[in-house]
Amino acid sequence: MTKKTWWRGAVIYQIYPRSFLDTNGDGIGDLPGIVEKLDYVASLGVDAIWISPFFKSPMADFGYDIADYREVDPMFGTLEDFDRLLAKAHSLGLKVMIDQVLSHTSAEHEWFKQSRQSRSNAKSDWYVWADAKPDGTPPNNWLSIFGGVAWQWESRRGQYYLHNFLTEQPDLNFHNPAVQQAQLENVKFWLDRGVDGFRLDAINFCFHDAQLRDNPPKPEHLRTGRGFSPDNPYAFQYHHYNNTQPENLVFLEEIRALMDRYPDVAALGEISSEDSLATMAEYVRPGRLHMGYSFELLTDDFTAAFIRGTVERLEASMTEGWPCWAISNHDVQRAVSRWGDGQANDVLARQLVALVCSLRGSVCLYQGEELGLPEADVPYELLQDPYGIAFWPTFKGRDGCRTPLPWNGGASAGFTDGTPWLPVAPAHTPRSVAKQDSDPSSVLNAVRAFLRWRRTQAPLVEGAIRFLDTPEPILVFVREYAGERLLVAFNLSAADVACTLDVGAATKLDAPGVAAGRVDAGTLQLPAHGALFARLD
Repeated sequence: MTKKTWWRGAVIYQIYPRSFLDTNGDGIGDLPGIVEKLDYVASLGVDAIWISPFFKSPMADFGYDIADYREVDPMFGTLEDFDRLLAKAHSLGLKVMIDQVLSHTSAEHEWFKQSRQSRSNAKSDWYVWADAKPDGTPPNNWLSIFGGVAWQWESRRGQYYLHNFLTEQPDLNFHNPAVQQAQLENVKFWLDRGVDGFRLDAINFCFHDAQLRDNPPKPEHLRTGRGFSPDNPYAFQYHHYNNTQPENLVFLEEIRALMDRYPDVAALGEISSEDSLATMAEYVRPGRLHMGYSFELLTDDFTAAFIRGTVERLEASMTEGWPCWAISNHDVQRAVSRWGDGQANDVLARQLVALVCSLRGSVCLYQGEELGLPEADVPYELLQDPYGIAFWPTFKGRDGCRTPLPWNGGASAGFTDGTPWLPVAPAHTPRSVAKQDSDPSSVLNAVRAFLRWRRTQAPLVEGAIRFLDTPEPILVFVREYAGERLLVAFNLSAADVACTLDVGAATKLDAPGVAAGRVDAGTLQLPAHGALFARLD
């Protein structure tokens, strides 16, 4: 099967550099560590890697606060190391996507250092500055995702600046055309260097409401959100004005116009808005982003109805464009714990990879998903995440999904010769790469086998999707491409299940890596956390 574009239906493996492999003994993963393990990544059968930020940064938010968009932070290596990484990945047939954090910078960025000095300097209008109200309070009621008000006082200007995230992450003023052009030039720098695409972090946060209108309050029963703590006051508002502004669509078209000058590259937008699915559909229309993904499946809701409803709502609105799905990343509890009642479950781990890789769209797999890693329990005194520290103990932050990848069962799990920046989880070393690599029945080898098999199934890579009516906890859909139809079924429970399913003649396929069910005489039977793939006549 030959795909028209590499990213359409691709499986993208997310690498969190700090926790992948450390080669210099400082306890922090680095670019040479990624280079060293690219053969392993290629062995998984993925199509591309996405590397979380490795740019120069004071690391207030571990690289998502960028001080220089064109320099590698010394803790990760050098630009030459990145060039070696790019060349090695390409030699293995892997595409390389990197994070671009365009909506805000670090407070240590030279732009902000200049902007904060006065109201009249050359960069004075490059960030979102506003006067205080007459009583000295912030200009409006906007809140930061990381807790508290989204405004920080700067005495040198006698004004507040906006930060949708940490105070160390001031928001750029995209209403200034010079800011847009500067960020497009930063994107161009990496395209010229040869990257194959970008994961655009918080891309719907670039523009703010120029009138600085207050966000309206949200009723208590609706105070739920995607990707932030349930006790966070951020959930108390409808975020109509601090993100997802109509002007952003024009900027997306500028990004696309730039990227269209380069062959076969792709932009994947991370989107978190009041209606993320609607925003995804809007952002991936022709002439905008190639793909979009949101936090919709990064929740605690592991039911057939929720998964079906989420995908169907997106399908109904995304009449053009291409989705991307993820059930784990560096911001949320690992899926095998989140959807497995907090317990490690290798059968569930195999099923989850098969499930997300069977939905229509591309897929992001997070490092460790291929090992079935559960969430790590990081004690308070070892926490690094400012988000977790701020909301402890009701929310423990993001460190539990960011602990070092276990390469072997030795000291520090083969991750480092030094002291790891986060502790290696004791529950992870029995699931190390070395141990699973030699076990034919391991999660790792199951994932490898499934991803290789998926590549041969055109309906799973590029086909349309249509759900069938089944009772909980059974999720069933049909993927169809060029007249070929595949029946796909999952049992989302830890008990054997059966249901009536009239689909006509179905030939079971030997899909590797999953606990296999069967359909016979109109009855679908699935083992605990099992799956069925069958060809429909």
